[in-house]
Amino acid sequence: MSEANLEESLQKVLVLAVLTSAVTLLLMAALWGAVVPKAFDVSYDFENFGIPMILYDPRASFIGWLILMILISSFLQLLSTIFATHLTLLFWP
Repeated sequence: MSEANLEESLQKVLVLAVLTSAVTLLLMAALWGAVVPKAFDVSYDFENFGIPMILYDPRASFIGWLILMILISSFLQLLSTIFATHLTLLFWP
């Protein structure tokens, strides 16, 4: 693969990876966004919401879970797509 063709392919992959990551961000925001107001409700039962208690406090775990699901998942998808593409092109014959 020539240098110009490789650079063009990597730029195209970056644009498509950002696009798929943005779609994931929108879908996660639509799915999990409905429960965001519950984070500000002091009388809500966070322990029985059904998420893992990843932090010591149930409310902190709930907020951390929402951040993980909405923001970090789409960013990790972007990173894994770019990494897999670079790895594939590195060993492509």
